[in-house]
Amino acid sequence: MPEANIMVALKSFVISNSSTAEALSELSIAIDAVEIDPNLICVFYDGDHEDALIFDYVRTRFPDAALLGGTSCSGVMSEAGLGGAGSIGLLLIEDADGDYGTAAVRLGPDACGCAEQALHAALAAADCSGELPELIWIYQAPGREEAVIEGLRRVVGDRCPIIGGSSADNTVAGGWRQIGPEGPMDDGLVVAVLFSSGGISFAFQGGYEPSGASGLVTSIGYDPAGESGVVTKVSGRQVLTIDGEPAAEVYNRWIGGVLSEKIENGGCILEDTTTYPLGIDAGQIEGVTQYLLIHPEQIGKNQSLSTFASIEEGTRLYSMRGDRTRLIQRAGKVASAAADALPGGSKNLAGGLVVYCAGCMLAVGEQMPEVSRTVSASFNNMPFLGCFTFGEQGSVLEKNAHGNLMISAVAFGH
Repeated sequence: MPEANIMVALKSFVISNSSTAEALSELSIAIDAVEIDPNLICVFYDGDHEDALIFDYVRTRFPDAALLGGTSCSGVMSEAGLGGAGSIGLLLIEDADGDYGTAAVRLGPDACGCAEQALHAALAAADCSGELPELIWIYQAPGREEAVIEGLRRVVGDRCPIIGGSSADNTVAGGWRQIGPEGPMDDGLVVAVLFSSGGISFAFQGGYEPSGASGLVTSIGYDPAGESGVVTKVSGRQVLTIDGEPAAEVYNRWIGGVLSEKIENGGCILEDTTTYPLGIDAGQIEGVTQYLLIHPEQIGKNQSLSTFASIEEGTRLYSMRGDRTRLIQRAGKVASAAADALPGGSKNLAGGLVVYCAGCMLAVGEQMPEVSRTVSASFNNMPFLGCFTFGEQGSVLEKNAHGNLMISAVAFGH
C-alpha cells in the first residue's frame, strides 16, 4: 500500500499487443503485481482494439472506480516509453480522501444541453452535487467541442478548468470511440469531476510561433444550428475568405505555396499543414502573446478552408510555424509547468495525465520516443499516461477553450 503520509498514489500500465484479449491478460498480470485500489481509472488504447473487452475487464476488475477513456491515435505513451501501435494504457489513481465521478452521454442535436446533463450526473456520481470541482476532465467525439465547453460553462463558468481531448482513430476515418461508466460509444462525451486531496495543477500550450503573416476572417460557412435551422452566431469550421480573398489561397501564400498543387482540386491537407497551423491571439502572460492553435483540415469548394475548430467571423488569424524539435521540447515544458504549479511544487508530484495532439505526434514521427522521455523527465519519472487526440481542450488565461495541435498536462499532488 502507499506510504502512510501519501494520500494520492498513481500507477500506469501499458501493454502493446494487437490482440485485445492477450493485451488484457498481460495487463492483468502487471496490475495484480501491485497494491492499489483506484478511485479513478483512465484507459486509452489503439483504435484497432475491441472496446467491449476492455470495458468488461476494467469494470469487472475495478467495479467501484470512476471510469473515463477511449481511443487514441496509434496507442499511448507513459513513463515506460512510447507504447506505439496496438498499445493499451491504464492510469490508476488512488485517493481515498478525494472525490471522483464520471458520467457519459451521447451527443444529440443539443450538445450544450448534453454536456450540462453529463456534468451534473458526474457530480452526483462523486456525491458532490452542487459543488465546484477542482478540475473537469473530458473525452469526446470530435466535432462539437465548442458546444460541449459552452454547456459545461453554464454550470461552472470559467471558475473551474476544463481539460481533455477529442478521441482519435488511426486514419481520420471516423473510427474514434469513448468509454464511460456504462460502456463504449462512438458519438459521446465522458465527463470526469476531480476533487483531489493532494491538489491538482495543469498547463495547456502549443509548440508553435507566429511566422509574421495575419489576416481577418471576412466570411464563414456553417451548418444551420439545430433542427430549427436558425443560425445563432456567425462562426463555424469553414473559412470562406480572409481579407476578402479565398481563404485557401491566402493561407497557401502565407506558408510559401506548400498547397499549390491542391488549391484547384481541393482535398485533405492535414499532413501538409501540421507544421503550419493557424493561431488566434488568446492574450498575454507577462508580455508574451499566447496563441490558441487551429489545424486546417481540407480545401473545399471555391478554395474555402475547413478547420478542426470553430472560428468566428472578424477573427484575426495568424500564420504559425513549428518543427519537430520544438514539438518535442514543448511537451516537456508543459509537463514541467504543470508539476511546478502544484501546491508544494514538483516535489509534491504523484504523477500525471498528458494530452498530446495526434497531428503533432504524426509530425514528430520516429522521434516520438523522445517525447515520452522528455515528459517522463519533467515529471520526475513519476507515473503518467499520455493519449493522442484530434482536438484538445484546456484553459488559456483562465478561459476554457478548444484548440488543435495543443499539449496539456495535468499533475496530481500527493
